[in-house]
Amino acid sequence: MSLLKDWGTYEARNWKGLALWAVRRRDGTGGASVQVFDYARAQASTVYALLFVCGVETVGMLFVTAALPVLHGVVLALDVYTVLLVLGAHAGCVARPHTVGPDGLRIRHGALLDVRIPAHLIASARRELRFPGGGGSPEGVLDVPIASQTSLTVELTEPVVVARLFGRSEEVRTVRCHAEDAYGAVAAIRALIPAQGRGRTVTPGRTTPCRGPGPPR
Repeated sequence: MSLLKDWGTYEARNWKGLALWAVRRRDGTGGASVQVFDYARAQASTVYALLFVCGVETVGMLFVTAALPVLHGVVLALDVYTVLLVLGAHAGCVARPHTVGPDGLRIRHGALLDVRIPAHLIASARRELRFPGGGGSPEGVLDVPIASQTSLTVELTEPVVVARLFGRSEEVRTVRCHAEDAYGAVAAIRALIPAQGRGRTVTPGRTTPCRGPGPPR
């Protein structure tokens, strides 16, 4: 039952993302103070290649099932649905970028993931190119790779709960994701960090020489 509910949520988000992409609009990017950071371009070539394969397969099946009208209609409907599903998954990534604003950081992955991190929970951010393996993420780490890579690492002062579609909720203190402008994202995130958390480096000031004990009287 939970799986069916998650699939229904995914489909609703998928079609909404496709509609937003078609009219060149984006979700959650309103406001002059919100900065947008894209991540979908890295997977575009793979997605379009997959769409080409799906298109070739659709045409081939139309010829194969031409003599069977019922099967022909069913196969055509399934193929069109598959193409729209693949295109919608990519469109959702385009229409739902990462954002940085006064409320904090929002990490997204199309219709699959939407994580909001309040500004006061961000400890640090850095550009770090990584290629997560297939063995899963370490405990407490959320990896959100695009085209098998992440380029932005954000450390938190406290864990946040991440609710995934088609998966269990988990607490994480480190988030790794991909941003096309990783340096810009780092600068924007660091600007959110409270002054006391922007670094532990202390600037030395003028010091008074330590005096030893005076001569005995």
